Amino acid sequence: MFETFSHILLQQYWWIIVSLLGAILVFLMFVQGGQTLLYTIGKTEDERTILVNLLGRKWELTFTTLVTFGGAFFASFPLFYSTSFGGAYWVWMLILIAFVVQAVAYEYRSKPNNFLGKRTFEVMLFLNGLLGTVLIGTAVATFFTGSEFSVDKLNLTRLTGDQMPVISEWKGLANGLEAAFNLQNLSLGLTVFFLSRVLALLYFMNRLRNAEMMERVKKQLLINSIPFVVFFLTFTIWLILSSGFAVDPATGVVSMEPFKYLHNLLAMPVVAVLLLLGVAMVLVGIIRPLTCFVKCGTKGIWLSGLGTILTVFSLLLLAGFNNTAYYPSTFDLQSSLTIQNSSSSHYTLTIMSYVALLVPFVIAYIWYAWRSIDNKKIDIEEINAETHVY
Repeated sequence: MFETFSHILLQQYWWIIVSLLGAILVFLMFVQGGQTLLYTIGKTEDERTILVNLLGRKWELTFTTLVTFGGAFFASFPLFYSTSFGGAYWVWMLILIAFVVQAVAYEYRSKPNNFLGKRTFEVMLFLNGLLGTVLIGTAVATFFTGSEFSVDKLNLTRLTGDQMPVISEWKGLANGLEAAFNLQNLSLGLTVFFLSRVLALLYFMNRLRNAEMMERVKKQLLINSIPFVVFFLTFTIWLILSSGFAVDPATGVVSMEPFKYLHNLLAMPVVAVLLLLGVAMVLVGIIRPLTCFVKCGTKGIWLSGLGTILTVFSLLLLAGFNNTAYYPSTFDLQSSLTIQNSSSSHYTLTIMSYVALLVPFVIAYIWYAWRSIDNKKIDIEEINAETHVY
């Protein structure tokens, strides 16, 4: 079946898959958001234990999705992987370290003879929540704002002595950390940070069985929703009004086009509808529990969660489709990466496409595991009855 697909069709198919995985990852980062709220919602050790175990049941899903997203990106668009991970390595190393620290914290927080104390590992969880969300959001923002690098595939033919050929070369002075000093990038990083906290609070509403903690959750939902909306609007308006990196489909020449991403929205009405629907679902999921007076709904995590997936998915489609460079170079426009010039071969994408047919089964398993774990709300009595406690 996939053998009959053209190379460009396979490239677009895999950009859709990568975009969907990235969108699911952002939703699952409510785990990171919840880790930054341990001392805000949990005022006693028992309450923090409830929160850690509530989040601990889901942290592996986030980590697995991150690895899957990175693996899919590497296999389908290897030139992006070598350019970004080989050049902006400080950003990716910090993200990697943050997730390693998370794994260690969940594993050892409640171990017997923990001489470091629970607070040490709770601080590690907070750092993972802060760095993981802000840095990933900042890195994704460079899909729209660009980075300083050059790419020359002809270097493969210029072998001199024992020197290995270098296709891409990073020009940024801080090896990726310079992206965090771009206000537009930072606005998306902070959007992801506050969104992850909002989703975590909605998840707490759905799973907690503690009246005092629920009061704090509702209060924090309002406090975190305001900066989330502000930073999201800042990034979105900035994006729509800014120039983008357009690709001539005939020659492959990259040039700056005013209002490029607005043009992309108008040229792809389906993507525009998905984006507006996603934003609306996120906001409704937040507003409903904030405006209730008697019995608050607890399903906001699903409405806002699906809205998050649709919104991020749409933004990533805007970055790569409609003749747009998804990883633009501000150092040399013609070094910018597109889904055409950075993808794997037709043969590789074809084989990968057959493997990707297993993705729905994996998603179904995740859903089944999620429902099995969350079959009832959690409290300290249930935690004390568990044989494995984080």
